[in-house]
Amino acid sequence: MEVCLAGTGGEGGWPREGCRCASCERAMAAGQRRAPAEVVVDGLLHVGPGAGRGAPPPGYRVDAIPGGWDVTGPDGGRLLVAGAAGTAGAVPRPPDGTAPYDIALLDLLHDPFRLGALRRRGLVGDRTAVAVLHADHRVSSAEELARRCGYWGVTAPGDGAVLSTAAGAAEAAGPAGPGFTTAARPRRVLVLGGARSGKSRHAELRLAAEPRVTYLAAGPYPPGDEPAGDHDWTQRVAAHRSRRPPWWDTVESLDAAATVRKVPGALLLDGAGTWLAGVMQESAAWDADPGALRRVAARADELVEAWRRTPARVVAVSDEVGSGVHPESRAGRVFRDQLGWLNQRLAAAADETVLMVAGRAVALPP
Repeated sequence: MEVCLAGTGGEGGWPREGCRCASCERAMAAGQRRAPAEVVVDGLLHVGPGAGRGAPPPGYRVDAIPGGWDVTGPDGGRLLVAGAAGTAGAVPRPPDGTAPYDIALLDLLHDPFRLGALRRRGLVGDRTAVAVLHADHRVSSAEELARRCGYWGVTAPGDGAVLSTAAGAAEAAGPAGPGFTTAARPRRVLVLGGARSGKSRHAELRLAAEPRVTYLAAGPYPPGDEPAGDHDWTQRVAAHRSRRPPWWDTVESLDAAATVRKVPGALLLDGAGTWLAGVMQESAAWDADPGALRRVAARADELVEAWRRTPARVVAVSDEVGSGVHPESRAGRVFRDQLGWLNQRLAAAADETVLMVAGRAVALPP
């Protein structure tokens, strides 16, 4: 079964005619163009909005499912196609018991976490070719789309690309276009940034397509010891939980090293700063007592060693220090120094380090 992506853009294409947003203007200036999504199977079967409502050609089966279409070809090849944003889900939700797909064309700008759900259910596997469909100005540029594809282990082929199941595993051919990449994803990523810089959202986006994710909530208080009056912390926790998919596992612990060592799948540590605050609280180290600081240093050694040796894919979030107001208290200065040293050590052992500025990820050189 050969699947031609005659168009790969969102409704109205990318750039969209008459749109003056920065994304469309960037695409126009670069001469980049994606026509509205159009999927043609074996030159015979059109799948998607506007496709014929009659019976499919002999040998083909097309089932409408929430958020898209499920297609089986005469050779047994399996295709999953997303509907446009605004339909019932934009990332399809096949029923239980569905066979794995050879090709999945998904609107990952609408909800990348659904790819993780498909992988978790075994519907998208290592032999599934996953490509972005409905690409448009919901992402800032073709370069940002390529970056996200790298996070998710998917491709963003351009108009005219062809995907095939002939060899038993989907293979891409034709004009892949900007963003077509299968580069290996880094295993340890450190995300730094100031308050409200977008670092947690970026970290979550990095792991959105993973089938199994453990969220390590290492807060400023030992588990079970959160003061009832800290309404700000309670609100932050609630906001983070609302963004996470329900199938992610959550671990609340200050023993971050143990979790990093043993966690299966992928891990999001959010974050190193709140973990350090909790460890310092537990160790009574706020007054810079030498003995207490040695205990904190030993805990940091354990975490860095676990980070260095972990077999999992781990994204760690931490607060960048030194770019804000100079702490007035001795305790504040002690915390700043300890976190700065911890960040340096985590960055030294990371495969990739990014600095978040106003929601933008700036990759730091190795």
